[in-house]
Amino acid sequence: MPDDNKIRLAKFMASAGVGSRRRCEEMIAEGRITVNDQPVLTPAYNVDPRRDVVKFEGRELKAPEELVYVMLNKPAGYTCSAKDEHARQLVYELLPERLGRLFTVGRLDRETEGLLLLTNDGELAQQLTHPSFQVEKKYIAECEGIFTDRARYAMLDGIMDDGELLRAKRVTKFRERDGSFLLEVVLTEGKKREVRRLCASLGIPVLRLARVEFAGLQLGDLPTGAWRPLDENELRLLRNAKFASR
Repeated sequence: MPDDNKIRLAKFMASAGVGSRRRCEEMIAEGRITVNDQPVLTPAYNVDPRRDVVKFEGRELKAPEELVYVMLNKPAGYTCSAKDEHARQLVYELLPERLGRLFTVGRLDRETEGLLLLTNDGELAQQLTHPSFQVEKKYIAECEGIFTDRARYAMLDGIMDDGELLRAKRVTKFRERDGSFLLEVVLTEGKKREVRRLCASLGIPVLRLARVEFAGLQLGDLPTGAWRPLDENELRLLRNAKFASR
């Protein structure tokens, strides 16, 4: 008879705030997890959170008593990492310790500003970041040069860069002056530095980049460097995002 209290190891790790389920599966394969002091290398392993002792690099993991969801207006110059010896500033330095261990839902590169979600809900993070769900992210990019219809169509059709197909879902130019212009770019996959790479491949380098919307949530007037908890309506929007985006 199956034990109803057992869950997949990666799912338990995600609920404990280690990372998304996909990242947790990678950590298991890397040999960084033990269960009852025995190494486990397969994500298919099941654990009983009430009885089994799960450790990540020697630190015991506990499922959180309360799920936390916050929005941060990330400033430029901050790295989306909990630990990076090469980073000058980390986004977690902007959050109070009382929020506990959180991880980012996707990432923004160091110089990109704007809307960043953080949570200890690994299941929701997995849904929102998996490419198959096509969750929309909206960016405002200030670029240098001239933006033509040909460039717009190229971004929509897709551009190969370093073996990856980069493609925007929607692109709108809404200001042009003094050799620069603003683009509103909507992505659904969010590959690493995708907006910057798309623009660079077309000869229109990005001067400044900010994410202003994620899965229907808007940054609004949240000050740079500030954070706030998500409200119930926003949480409902996030949980429904995987269905609305299909």
